[in-house]
Amino acid sequence: MAPGFEIKRQLGAVRGLFGSAARDDEAVRAAAGETALRLVRHVEEHGAGWFWETDRTGRLTYLSAKVAQALGTPDSPALGAPLTALFQMDGDNPDTERTLAFHFTARTSFSDYAVRAAQGDAADRCWSISGRPRLDAFGQFQGFTGSGSDLSEKRRSEAEITRLALFDGLTGLANRQRMRLSLDQTLAQSRRSYRSISMLLLDLDRFKAVNDTLGHQVGDLLLQQVAQRLQRVVGESGLVGRLGGDEFQVMLPEESNRDRLGELARTIIAQLSQPYFLAGSSVTIGCSIGVAIAPEDGHDAETLVRSADLALYAAKADGRGVHRFYHENMLEGAQTRKALEDDLRHALERGELQVVYQPVVATGDARIVGYEALVRWQHPVRGPVSPADFIPIAEECGLIEPIGEWVLHTAIAAARQFANHARVAVNVSPIQFANPAFPAVVARALAAGNLAPERLELEITESVFLNESASTDAMFASLKRLGVRLALDDFGTGYSSLGYLRKAPFDKIKIDQSFVRGAAISGSRNAAIIQAIVTLAAALDMETTAEGVEVQDEIELIRGLGCSHIQGYVYGRPMDAEAAVALSRKGFAQPGGYRISRAPRIRTLRWARLQAGDQSGEVRIRNVSTTGAMIDGIAFPEGAAQFPVQIELIEGQMFNATVRWAHDGQAGLAFDERFNLERMHPPATRPRR
Repeated sequence: MAPGFEIKRQLGAVRGLFGSAARDDEAVRAAAGETALRLVRHVEEHGAGWFWETDRTGRLTYLSAKVAQALGTPDSPALGAPLTALFQMDGDNPDTERTLAFHFTARTSFSDYAVRAAQGDAADRCWSISGRPRLDAFGQFQGFTGSGSDLSEKRRSEAEITRLALFDGLTGLANRQRMRLSLDQTLAQSRRSYRSISMLLLDLDRFKAVNDTLGHQVGDLLLQQVAQRLQRVVGESGLVGRLGGDEFQVMLPEESNRDRLGELARTIIAQLSQPYFLAGSSVTIGCSIGVAIAPEDGHDAETLVRSADLALYAAKADGRGVHRFYHENMLEGAQTRKALEDDLRHALERGELQVVYQPVVATGDARIVGYEALVRWQHPVRGPVSPADFIPIAEECGLIEPIGEWVLHTAIAAARQFANHARVAVNVSPIQFANPAFPAVVARALAAGNLAPERLELEITESVFLNESASTDAMFASLKRLGVRLALDDFGTGYSSLGYLRKAPFDKIKIDQSFVRGAAISGSRNAAIIQAIVTLAAALDMETTAEGVEVQDEIELIRGLGCSHIQGYVYGRPMDAEAAVALSRKGFAQPGGYRISRAPRIRTLRWARLQAGDQSGEVRIRNVSTTGAMIDGIAFPEGAAQFPVQIELIEGQMFNATVRWAHDGQAGLAFDERFNLERMHPPATRPRR
């Protein structure tokens, strides 16, 4: 074969090889193009992305179908329209000061511009678009090519994130962060304009009991209804927020009038205290409010909130259900309370707490039927601390249950030594009552002290009925199954609904001392109230105890009204266990104190004959009045009250009387009928007035 022919053959083979490669490249490019087109269509149909292209004049020559449909109408299709006529920059989120028209005129690229539809039903939608100029092979401008993506869902997500960050998820109110941001901004503005801002801090009273007894789901429903009521009361005049738990806050810009603020606070308390009907139960809570005003109560947010918090604490300390304005001495008081709380946490283990016992006396014969156990705190530095000061602190800081359990064990141990089967009464905090484990605590204490259950009386306040529920009834049933007695304490000062008396298994009603004090004074209506309570208790087969009896006039009044028991200083102040045991062995209590309305008495010293049953003897009359006399010279047994006698006040004439008290050879007599003192003194010998 000639060399030239071989070279030609080889060149032909090479050309054939390259021709085959070129054809393969074209096939690959075609396949890649089809793949790219398929991917573009997939993005357009199923994704958030879309594409567009314009001619040299800026009119759309291509627009993904889903966007074209959203922007165009049959009369005015998007395709063929100027891009700048369909989109406008998003004024809420401007990413640049330059406009689309600028870039089209300058023929410069742009990226991720937030735009909205310029008109039509899609105006609420938001997109992000990017574009770059398109040039031909000779570098001549042919138009713009670009892409876009839907921002609507992203914006909704961002809005939801913002909402979650600034609003309370349960109630929809502003949350702590938003309230703080708004307060900071408003305070900054007020400093420039010298305007006032008011802050109301609210705390729901007895909300924890709802959560504990009815469950957190019902508690959440309650918070939602509270938020609705609060928002209705405040309206557009302020910003309402929930800080967490059962704590709410109201910020009122440009408001500093104390009268208006006080009226608003009272309205809020009244509205939030109305009953709620949740999960088949009627729930009643309360509300306490602290009020602080900037700038006098604080120039910055932290100080203003602290002032409102101190005012709120004062409101709760004053009995809850009230509002209080901040004043400077509250800070000192808060520091004192914090110190007391710190000391109280160690008081029990250090032996600083003591239980004392006040006698409960039968009205008819002054027989001691029991004692009320009362806790006292002897602080090593401050001295005696009033229970009115440390019991609320114990309830707030979680110490009331361990202290209450210790009091229960201590009182039961003392009661084991009381003579004549005297009972012991122990106060029960609403927090203890709300704990489902409380009956087990009582059962363990009774077993440890080996005390008969009927000798233990649990005193419960009316506040436990503010959240009546099946758990309240179950608690009463559990305690009664133990065999203990139940007393309703401080009746008439709290909720005072007669409905719960119909079904609650009380053995006794304790009439609050506010009705007892002054009842013996002429013109007081307290006696009528006591009479009504006694009648009600008798109809329900319950005993009654009048609390806070301090003067002897009240003994006679309460006896006459039919009250079964008396408790108060007139029969003894709270005493230690040893003194209580000794007094219980005597069996009877002697009245002390004084009279405030007794009949005028004439001092005298004369002998008179006394008939007591079948015994007769001589006694000395020390003083005498129209209603009674004091005698000595006869040894009545201690506590011989209500013993009938006859005394010869006038020679040859015996008068019926009753022994009211007897002690150390002396006795007080009450005449059955009023006696005319002038009969003891003939006209010639009457004493001068």
